[in-house]
Amino acid sequence: MKSHVLPALALFASVWGVSASAQNQPPAAVKAEVEAAWQAASKVAVMGPADIPLDKVAHLKLAADEAFVPAAEANRIMTALGNGAASNRVGLVVSRAKGANWLVDVRWVHEGHVPDGDAAEWKPDELLQSLKQSTEADNPARTAKGLPALDVLGWVEPPAYDKAVHRLVWSLQLQDHGAAPGEPNTINYNTYALGREGFFSLDLVTGSDTITADKRVARQLLDSLTFVPGQRYEEFNGSTDKVAAYGLGALIGVVAAKKLGLLAIAGLWAVKLWKFALIGLVAVGAAARRFWSRGRGAPVEQSEGEANG
Repeated sequence: MKSHVLPALALFASVWGVSASAQNQPPAAVKAEVEAAWQAASKVAVMGPADIPLDKVAHLKLAADEAFVPAAEANRIMTALGNGAASNRVGLVVSRAKGANWLVDVRWVHEGHVPDGDAAEWKPDELLQSLKQSTEADNPARTAKGLPALDVLGWVEPPAYDKAVHRLVWSLQLQDHGAAPGEPNTINYNTYALGREGFFSLDLVTGSDTITADKRVARQLLDSLTFVPGQRYEEFNGSTDKVAAYGLGALIGVVAAKKLGLLAIAGLWAVKLWKFALIGLVAVGAAARRFWSRGRGAPVEQSEGEANG
């Protein structure tokens, strides 16, 4: 193992002891797999500032304090956190800023041009009810994995679609079933950028205690996503291009949560768990910057065990 990964492992081990007495901790096997998943991610993460190509149809600009985890490692992380792998997951965006505890799940859904004419017909109360029912239906599968059941509390932001730029935002508040009074709740802040042949979803998962600051990050990432020429929404050709089998409302309702698999939800303990893992990623970023500042031809430092092994 190269030494620029070691700070993440050391910090993860040291800070986990601080949280071990907290309620709603994950099973030991889940904790171990999350740690291993972050170890793998720290080796391949792209540190910002950077321009990230997204499936050859768009680009995403990362800020200096952000990192991008590629699809394979991102799927392992999300599986460990109880959300499962997704073939359309492009990667994860995470923060390297001290104290940050959010991540953004980035997916490219290439299922055709999504008509947006139904936005004027949305009924937020009915959409919320369908999401509650879907989450309740999924809870037995979560508890079977040793993960907490979830309750949908309501909207943080009801669905809002900007027709001028073809972007959708909505936010849902979740809670671990039986959570103690005063515990921060899980927040899903979901953003979508529609293109000619599909759409990107950038779904931020964070806590209710930090959503005010974190949602600005989600909107900044959404604004930083640009489609390449020929893939913009307004370049749709009705005579040749495929049209999706659903409208814009499906990205909010039960179809999104069940069929499309876009609702990336994690229990409160998972927010706590990746918060500590991300502290390690901050250290990885600092070590990587020191390494690259010496030049591409400089040797990588070795740990004592590697040097002797």
